[in-house]
Amino acid sequence: MISKIEKNKKIKEKSLYTAAYDLFTTKGINETAISDIVKKAGVAKGTFYLYFKDKYDILDKIILNKSCHVLGEAIRQTKLNSFNKFEDELLYFIDYIIEYFKKDKLMLKLIYKNLSWGIFKKAYKDYEEIHEIYGLFERGYEDSSLSKEDIDKTLFMIIELTGSVCYSSIILNEPTGIDDMKPILFKTIKKII
Repeated sequence: MISKIEKNKKIKEKSLYTAAYDLFTTKGINETAISDIVKKAGVAKGTFYLYFKDKYDILDKIILNKSCHVLGEAIRQTKLNSFNKFEDELLYFIDYIIEYFKKDKLMLKLIYKNLSWGIFKKAYKDYEEIHEIYGLFERGYEDSSLSKEDIDKTLFMIIELTGSVCYSSIILNEPTGIDDMKPILFKTIKKII
């Protein structure tokens, strides 16, 4: 059972996350000060420093949490379907991520190009979703001669590529919109795998 003190700590931390996310997505990161975050969260400035070093620390944690949420939702939806080939399963997973970001451009703007496997490697122990994504790839390559290290590198390239293409095509419309880029992205991923 969680004590009242622990419960209050969790409420304050969640309030800080919510306030920071709202401010970062509406005002921008550079225009948001810690004083803005604590005011919106309704906590004292000292409370902020109990949980975070600075605004970039909370930003990194928000990016990690939001990115893992998107990937977790994508892997859960993928697992609800059955596929004959790893390629089809992987492309469904990627397509889900793309469609998610098409609907939530604010989150994509905040994440920027940080839908990055490097970030998720750091969170491997804390997020079950990351284990499930690894599992998808390990199953997909179980009959291949690729080493675990090469499977990790392949996964890294696909996640990095997807994140960059999503940001450039959805937010910047460069070199074109995501619907035009999707077939090319999928062809490229097929070549990678």
